[in-house]
Amino acid sequence: MLIEGRCHCGNISFYLRWEPDPDEIPARACDCSFCTKHGGVWTSCPDGHLRISVQDAAQVSRYAFGTRTAEFHVCARCGVVPLVTSTIDGHLYAVVNVNVLEGIEPSRLKHSAASFGEEDPGVRLARRQRHWIRHVAFD
Repeated sequence: MLIEGRCHCGNISFYLRWEPDPDEIPARACDCSFCTKHGGVWTSCPDGHLRISVQDAAQVSRYAFGTRTAEFHVCARCGVVPLVTSTIDGHLYAVVNVNVLEGIEPSRLKHSAASFGEEDPGVRLARRQRHWIRHVAFD
């Protein structure tokens, strides 16, 4: 399945090839202060392929906080956060915000809560390596 997503103004967009086609798409609502304030609800397909396009890189802010092991890509034009990346051992991983997906039936999303605040940084990075999208490329 090819899933398209973008920030509100379209400055940051992506295509996610999700393989195999999912019956449902996990949608994890993180309870950290940043995700709560921005409405971040994240999904990933570890074996998927994510291709990210940015029209104007000067209009993208990368924000890291806490353990500083992930970067939130914030569109400076419209304020939307469509994706988060994490570089681990020289390899780029990502998750995408289900709120920016185009053409996905809401009933296909399986919502759950997620809490990572007490997670040890080493455990956090290992979890990302297992569960985040492994094939990530910027155009």
